[in-house]
Amino acid sequence: MNDLLTIYIKKLQNNNLTRNTIEAYTRDVKRFIDFTEKRNENQETVDNITIMAYSEYLRKEGKANSSIARSIVSIRNYYKYLIRNNLAQNDPTAYFSVPKIKRNIPQILSVEEVDELLNQPDELTIKGCRDKAMLELMYATGMKVSELLSLTIYDINLGSLYITCNNGRKNERIVPIGSHAVRCIYEYLKIRCEINLNNSNLLFLNIKSDKMTRQGFWKIIKEYAKTTNIKKTINSYTIRHSFAVHLLQNGAGISTVQELLGHNSMSTTQIYSTIVKKNKISEIYKNTFPRA
Repeated sequence: MNDLLTIYIKKLQNNNLTRNTIEAYTRDVKRFIDFTEKRNENQETVDNITIMAYSEYLRKEGKANSSIARSIVSIRNYYKYLIRNNLAQNDPTAYFSVPKIKRNIPQILSVEEVDELLNQPDELTIKGCRDKAMLELMYATGMKVSELLSLTIYDINLGSLYITCNNGRKNERIVPIGSHAVRCIYEYLKIRCEINLNNSNLLFLNIKSDKMTRQGFWKIIKEYAKTTNIKKTINSYTIRHSFAVHLLQNGAGISTVQELLGHNSMSTTQIYSTIVKKNKISEIYKNTFPRA
């Protein structure tokens, strides 16, 4: 691996970033360095033209604007670090416009649709009991998949009805959990020993007794989504989005939802208020306009 990249990664590891974020930054920068080396360019010759060529290369590879934008931002942060530490003189991304990202409104399930999805696992099987606990806990807390899969048995307090989320960060947050999720976790804990052959502290494990991957969880969501009558696209983010909107629809304040989701910025949470307002206007229209 490039020596400068190795130094940069160590800096990221000391910056209170999650492992997933560090891996994404590393992957983006390494891919760019590999691209420049194939063009026989080095630290000093890389410029705006190189960035334009790289952006076009990613586009031809079928990357979405969001992926290209993230890659350019990763490269920009990398060069900012190098310049601050006198390891480079120029930022090749300085005059490059990051592709605009179309922000799609998240797909939301109704309460009835969430019930249908969460009722798909067969609780009489070990896998079904585990899956039911994961899905119920995700909906009860709105946590990210990475947070869910990083939970340990020490992060849950069923007696006080809360869990601790930290997602690999130094700052953690306490999130309450509802009675449905508590019941399912209790049932799962009774049989967890049957898949915990390696004496792991992780709460949720795959059938091989290893830590479950995000891809593995995505397959679980996809599996159960196919067995429902729900016509909407369902992915690993859908439950989190639905959790936020359902809270707002039932009177929760935007700042409370922000805290529960672990958002640093209120603007990130604001998208859910937009969805609630849009649905409310649509409902009023249907109930009041004679030709609706």
